[in-house]
Amino acid sequence: MAEFTMPSLGADMDEGRLLEWLVGPGDRVSRGDVVAVVETDKAAVEVECFATGTVGRLLVEPGTRVPVGTPLALIEPTAPATAPGPAAAPATSPATSPATSPGPAPAPAPAAADGTAAPSHRPAAPRAEPPRHRRPAPAHRRRTPPGAVPETPAPAEPPAAAPSGTARPAPASRPHAPSTEPPTPPAEPRPAREPASGAPGQPLLAPVPTGRRPAREPAVSGEGPPAALAHPARRRPLPSDRAADLHEPEEAATPTAGPLVRHLADVRGIDLASVRGSGRGGRITRADVEHAVPRGVARPRVTPYARRLARDLGVDPRRVHGTGDGGAVRAADVRAAAAARARTEPRAPVEREAPPAGGPEPPPPSRGRPAEDRAAGMRQALAALMSRAKREIPHYYLSTTVDMAAAEAWLHRRNRGRPPSDRLVDSALLLKAAATALREVPALNGHWRDGGFVPGTGVHLGVAVSLRGGGLLAPVIHDADALPVADLMAVLRDLVRRARLGRLRGSELTGATFTVTSLGEQGVEAVFGVIHPPQVALAGFGTVVERPWAVGGLLGVRPVVTATLSADHRATDGAVGARYLGAVGRLLQDPEEL
Repeated sequence: MAEFTMPSLGADMDEGRLLEWLVGPGDRVSRGDVVAVVETDKAAVEVECFATGTVGRLLVEPGTRVPVGTPLALIEPTAPATAPGPAAAPATSPATSPATSPGPAPAPAPAAADGTAAPSHRPAAPRAEPPRHRRPAPAHRRRTPPGAVPETPAPAEPPAAAPSGTARPAPASRPHAPSTEPPTPPAEPRPAREPASGAPGQPLLAPVPTGRRPAREPAVSGEGPPAALAHPARRRPLPSDRAADLHEPEEAATPTAGPLVRHLADVRGIDLASVRGSGRGGRITRADVEHAVPRGVARPRVTPYARRLARDLGVDPRRVHGTGDGGAVRAADVRAAAAARARTEPRAPVEREAPPAGGPEPPPPSRGRPAEDRAAGMRQALAALMSRAKREIPHYYLSTTVDMAAAEAWLHRRNRGRPPSDRLVDSALLLKAAATALREVPALNGHWRDGGFVPGTGVHLGVAVSLRGGGLLAPVIHDADALPVADLMAVLRDLVRRARLGRLRGSELTGATFTVTSLGEQGVEAVFGVIHPPQVALAGFGTVVERPWAVGGLLGVRPVVTATLSADHRATDGAVGARYLGAVGRLLQDPEEL
């Protein structure tokens, strides 16, 4: 039985507060499923389960603050599927059931058509071939030659035992003893096709197993209902049936989604079968559910800028009356809706001040602390971490200026013809160069633990993201050096969006081996950051500006960026940092290789 414990979501995290359980006892969970929401001093984080099994018992109630490593729940392993034991063969018709129970005793021979006993031994097969484990043809598939008396199945008897490793003959296909009287033809003979083997007027022997599949043709019997009707469940599909199955639409499989996504879809009234998953393997993510429209609700027409502005101001565009063409919501409509909400918000607390008649009004449910308390707690956590870093880590700083003319030209060519949402920006190229340069200078990629440097198992970049309410988070891009620039851009956009919405997972906040910070969007030309312990280095990039630059003895105006490095003097020296900045500058001169 495995324990689900309070995870460590950062080097500065000592304890966390369990906000919400997303699973209950008896729920089946797999590795990577989100099972709980934990609040740290910086944000509320969705925590994944690192075991597969069934939730046995929840040990901690929501709202409880516990130290890192405290067991929160018990995960019981899933019982392996047990193989069924040997069971007696069901009593079925001898014409359709082969012998299944091994044993040396042969089955009694059935009676012949004239009532005489058939010989106990089986005649030799026409050809001697090694036995092949193929099921004999069923009785309704055999054809009766013209003039022959149809075989009548013998009374139900126990199935014959077949020796191990030999072919299993069908009891109904055993040959009958030759009759001394001429066979009596049926009253109304029906036309039948010529048998594939055997002489006319003689019983047809069981077919010798061959490598070919027998022809799928309906049997024609002289009397009685067809065997296919007598045993409809045992009839093999004909080629026409298979062709018809190809045109029948298969039942759509339910898309995969975690417990949190299913709960969110139930709350919003969204059918997961109609949502197209954007996760790995078509998995439905939380963002897919949030962007889905419930059934019966029309999606409003919103301009891209108005949608972005609505997200920043916390306005639902579906509740905004659009004044654009065809009722489209514009930025002015979003600002008007935000202003109207601000005018009505101060009067809302007055209506809730009066307690109910039965007693004091319970506080409204909240997912964590108020925003003011969370911002204050984050600031205290950052202050403690940065004070520790400056006190324990001997920093040294380097900077260089990199020519971005080749990189800007490459981005211009790549973005030509792309929609704005898919265009690449300078940040993605700078991140890729920073990650790739760590391959050449691995001494900066790792952690300082127990008085020594521990190299990282991969290049996992932590990206500093400023939050709108104040504070800082550094979500992790794992194996950033192996991602193409376009994929790195998509991952960066997703992490920044979810970091500012407070919807990061625990695995996206841990494991960074190197941190990159950039204030280029704010117009800052250079930034010298503080190392995030236990890491040993941090790179910073400013905004791309145009400066006079000499190339080949000629002075011109070119786009340049200032790259900086803050490194731990216990792990490396200035020469190592200089090699790293030189590698970054050289890679940006040849962006096609990134």
